Amino acid sequence: MTEITEVPSPFCGIGTDDLTIKVDGVLLKVIENGCAVNTPAFEQPITDMSARVDGKEVSLDVAIARAAAILKDTSLPVIGGCATDVNGMRGLLALADRCGAVVDHINFTGARNNFLALQDSGWMNTTLAEVKNRCDCLLIVGTDLEAFAPRFFEHYLWNKESMFLDDTSHREVIYLGTAPSGDASTSPKGKKARVFECATEDLPEVVAVLRALVKGQLICATAVCGIAVTDLQTIADKLIAAKYGVVIWAAGALAYAQAELTVQMLSEMVKDVNNQDTRCSGLPLGGKEGDQTANQVCGWTTGFPARTRFSSGFPEYDPFLNDTNVLLANGEADALVWVHAFNVNALPPVTTVPTIVVGRSGMTFATEPDVFIPVGTPGIDHVGHAYRMDNVVAIRLKKLRDSGLPSTAQVLNAIEQALQVR
Repeated sequence: MTEITEVPSPFCGIGTDDLTIKVDGVLLKVIENGCAVNTPAFEQPITDMSARVDGKEVSLDVAIARAAAILKDTSLPVIGGCATDVNGMRGLLALADRCGAVVDHINFTGARNNFLALQDSGWMNTTLAEVKNRCDCLLIVGTDLEAFAPRFFEHYLWNKESMFLDDTSHREVIYLGTAPSGDASTSPKGKKARVFECATEDLPEVVAVLRALVKGQLICATAVCGIAVTDLQTIADKLIAAKYGVVIWAAGALAYAQAELTVQMLSEMVKDVNNQDTRCSGLPLGGKEGDQTANQVCGWTTGFPARTRFSSGFPEYDPFLNDTNVLLANGEADALVWVHAFNVNALPPVTTVPTIVVGRSGMTFATEPDVFIPVGTPGIDHVGHAYRMDNVVAIRLKKLRDSGLPSTAQVLNAIEQALQVR
């Protein structure tokens, strides 16, 4: 039984790296600095050690051979999930290139709201370190930040020391749209966040009025979607008066049509606020399920994010057509490879096509896939690298135990090599 300190997490997205974990054989217990996101993810027990084909336990070599046989004669396989570390994603892209597959990350439909806005008009975004050292006004739009990352405020807002602020407890926190679920946004001195609630589907109108106020436009209405225009004016004034304002949103939480326009409105508002006395930046939330890692590796490998197909012999990006669920529903895909090394509850979509799951030990299926290969989790069963939400830091993940499970990269590379032989 050992204790490992300064453990980084691939689960919370914000680069938490101060966990203390007790290791007893293959059992893990978070004993310091855990949270509602990290603790259950680290403590998930191992229940599967052997690969399965048609529900029967087989050797890893047999499972790999069966997976290669399934993929050998496919016309358009889909590799979904894509939740792994850097090396796992490299192996995934090599396999996709070999068999002409579509690559689609599990979180991409939400992240698409960000990519469309970025491609159309660009944005001015910041990093977690800049938030920690500079931010004096934080506007959170349409998401419950402390539910997304329970230790965000502890790490990046209520930190005791800051390079450019004398007292971090004086920071201003404003929620627009969704209210916080707890008290993490309350400063150490008891200063509470200001909350202006509205329905998520009303955010396009609310954000449009807020941007107009930032630009000094006259608004004749007295309220918009239940929020007084005077309250929105207060938010605008706070952003303009701040030395370094930050606007946070979660693209996946904007669950309505053309939500990319809301992201674009927020991004353009950030640009509007900037002048010779004020700095303002955006900070889109992400980093969960390996989404930033997948898009980073796919980006530097192909030039595109992780919704790309290789069926033409070269990468083709389409944020709408290369959707796993669309391809399966339309009968275009003839095999599914589901890769998810982090979350046992992130199961593949129900489909009648042959299915290969390369996933975390402990997954349970309503319908057993043709092939299931349990793999180790990066940051628990093997070392690796994963990108946190601001995309500027690749977290160096530790190996905590000897589980005997292969890595995602090892499995996908073996399948790709088996296809070369056939």
